[in-house]
Amino acid sequence: MRVIKDPDERKSEILDTAEALFTTKGYSKTTILDILNAIGIAKGTFYYHFKSKEEVMDAIIKRIVDADVAAARSIAANPDIPVRDKLFRILMAQMPVAGGSKAKLLEQFHQPSNAEMHQKSLAQAILHLTPVLADVIKQGIRENIFATDYPRETVEFLVAGAQVIFDKGLFHWEPHEELQKARAFIHMTETTLGAGKGSFDPILDLLTGGPVEG
Repeated sequence: MRVIKDPDERKSEILDTAEALFTTKGYSKTTILDILNAIGIAKGTFYYHFKSKEEVMDAIIKRIVDADVAAARSIAANPDIPVRDKLFRILMAQMPVAGGSKAKLLEQFHQPSNAEMHQKSLAQAILHLTPVLADVIKQGIRENIFATDYPRETVEFLVAGAQVIFDKGLFHWEPHEELQKARAFIHMTETTLGAGKGSFDPILDLLTGGPVEG
């Protein structure tokens, strides 16, 4: 018996099913037919919502980024959280949980055949997350915690740099190299934002996986 669902509900079902297949079978090995069979729908239903498998992946990326941005906005809007803590919490909120769907999907992005999808995910994160972080920086400027004439541009460069340099799918740094780059990143962040030395030590712990000595 054919089940008729609300268009938005059906679209979400396609995305949920596709994401599960992409993370278990792999993006490149998953076909539209696999998605159809897993849900039990006809081709026409799929193509009513999406033109291609690539468009499905774009929608999955947007859904993940939208959720990350919503979490970031909630933190940024909280008047009870100090500015520095807002930045730290926003970055923490973006970190994928080990074994979670986001982490598994990111593993697929690191496959050579999925390089375009990886680039799209990085670009979307930078475009939509930086305005939220820039608003936090502007709050810090008003409170005389930061000092920069280019809050948004500074955040864009910092986020873009961190997204690439600390991407374990792109680079396989030795532990001492990763620590050195993390320290350099924190130094550049504090310098470009006009923050006091040591202001972002908690972010150093985040980048390196815990407190470091020396």
